[in-house]
Amino acid sequence: MIHSSQLLRRALLADAVFSGVSAIAMVLDIGALASLLGLPEALLRETGLFLIAYTALVGWLGARTSLPKGPVILVVAGNAAWTLASIALLLSGAVSPNLLGTIVILAQAIATGVFAELQYVGLRRSGETVAA
Repeated sequence: MIHSSQLLRRALLADAVFSGVSAIAMVLDIGALASLLGLPEALLRETGLFLIAYTALVGWLGARTSLPKGPVILVVAGNAAWTLASIALLLSGAVSPNLLGTIVILAQAIATGVFAELQYVGLRRSGETVAA
């Protein structure tokens, strides 16, 4: 268990808000969003559903002052992997987003990378707690 730093809590909560807003956008009007971005509906739907669960986890972690270190490490690693996977998706040719879709994917990849960095630094600033 760790006693989370204020930076870690804020970075986790900001990640939860960003992910939650993205999830809502992806699941509420998926057809319009897919058309607007030039991305497959299935990709947006599955990503949105994943982000709902992710938002709950990260929000829960961010709301606690004492929390298990393992899930935080998983969130940091997951955010780093998401950043790389987003760029790989664009380079792979598996999807053909329009210009706006490409910009959105790159913007969320950058934001996710920033969250990973802030969470990593916040984790390093967090203190270990001793179980009683």
